[in-house]
Amino acid sequence: MNVLRIAGVDEVGRGSLFGVVTAAAVVLDRGGIKQLQRLGVTDSKALSARRREQLAAEITAIALDVQVGTASVAEIDQLNILQATFLAMRRAIAALKPPPDLCSVDGNSAIPQLAIPQRTVIQGDRQDLAIGAASIVAKVWRDREITAIAATYPGYDLTRNKGYGTASHRAALQRLGVTPEHRLSFAPCRQAAEQSQLPLWLSGEDGG
Repeated sequence: MNVLRIAGVDEVGRGSLFGVVTAAAVVLDRGGIKQLQRLGVTDSKALSARRREQLAAEITAIALDVQVGTASVAEIDQLNILQATFLAMRRAIAALKPPPDLCSVDGNSAIPQLAIPQRTVIQGDRQDLAIGAASIVAKVWRDREITAIAATYPGYDLTRNKGYGTASHRAALQRLGVTPEHRLSFAPCRQAAEQSQLPLWLSGEDGG
């Protein structure tokens, strides 16, 4: 009897002011599910950064397939964040080989224009182990990307806030202006762009 290949799908970075939105798709067999249960896989937000890094490596080694998809800042601003999130999810799913028979998607919104059958799971990152695994992979991948480019845009505290709208990040937007990686479709970035004639990071200043 053929066993269904089910992919858990989740995203990270939807609420961030800076950088890509990232989705991951993870396919597990029964043995992999049991292994990851023993390892304590759950919603990425409930884990420390160090533990997420450890589990992401375990997930990649144990899963039948793991893929990541992103949507750029330009795509976020053009499409809106919800549609860009769906685009990142479709890209992650499309990279799975062979394609899954079913996708379990975190949340209550089905992915539009997806040819593969899907089901939505509210609080799926806690209820469905494959979705939880996808949340960890997506979070680790995106955090690494933001950390890698943080030095390019000093002054925004990106290494710590990962692009989210902390008080220090919002203050830096007012002080320094926006970068090409800030989402102008998000109000704090749009307002900062309107108020600033020249982002100070262009002149090499970091605002202290």
